[in-house]
Amino acid sequence: MPATKSAKESSKRSEKSGEELGDKPNAAKKAATKNSTEKPSRKSTSAARIRIGIGGWTYAPWRGPFYPDDLTQSRELEYASRHLTSIEINGTFYGLQKPASYEKWYQETPDDFVFSLKAPRYATNRKVLADAGDTIERFFASGVLLLRQKLGPINWQFAPTRKFDAADFEAFLKLLPASIEGQELRHAVEVRHDSFRTPEFIALARKYKVAVVLAADSEYPQIADLTAPFVYARIMGTSEKQAKGYSTKALDAWAQRARQLAAGATPEDLETCAEPPAKAAKRDVYLYVISGFKERNPAAAMALIGKL
Repeated sequence: MPATKSAKESSKRSEKSGEELGDKPNAAKKAATKNSTEKPSRKSTSAARIRIGIGGWTYAPWRGPFYPDDLTQSRELEYASRHLTSIEINGTFYGLQKPASYEKWYQETPDDFVFSLKAPRYATNRKVLADAGDTIERFFASGVLLLRQKLGPINWQFAPTRKFDAADFEAFLKLLPASIEGQELRHAVEVRHDSFRTPEFIALARKYKVAVVLAADSEYPQIADLTAPFVYARIMGTSEKQAKGYSTKALDAWAQRARQLAAGATPEDLETCAEPPAKAAKRDVYLYVISGFKERNPAAAMALIGKL
């Protein structure tokens, strides 16, 4: 099955400003300069609903292959945000960020750019999920809303040892605010234990309009059921052997899957646990190239953007 094998995600390599890690394709190096403001092209109205990105922007091996040699490190987010359409911030998983950081990230990126955030591990890595309320409140009070319209989905990632407990998990979902100060929030849950592969879990996610993260090309369980008005996918299979991280055939397949998901359909080659929604509806898609051979992740993301 094309989307279920490969390297396990390594999420501990992040810098305090909040980022996961990867490398830069030659095309970007030639086409963009230190002062580049070029934005990824969007070839159709459906493509405008699909955002493609990577985990973070601070990673030394990306300097040269992705970032131009003469680009200062302080301008890496500015550069990355003009070659990708979204970035998943990983540092928020390890600790609260300062309000000034969120404001800085907002100012350095284009108006139509979107960040997703990994929520604090202290909310998800606990014995009783129903007790996470205080941690969740502190997270949203830390400056998150300063991203304004650039705030995308929040990814609540759970440990591979966390098993499905319907009552406790529903208690957790009830703690996730639908909006704060008039700003609507989108939530996704990344569950990584086989016990979640059940229609009961899918029904809970749909009840609270929370997306189930589609983990693909990895050792984690794949759950591609549509449960929210958007789709959150993390593909983790980039390889050192491929200049763009994935083969052309694999990139074409993921581009086609992204189009299908945006149209409200579940690709037949992805694994689901329950019956599809009664009515198909268009959905925003956030797809991140994560882990795998990280040096190739920006190249893979840009190649997907080019195909969309």
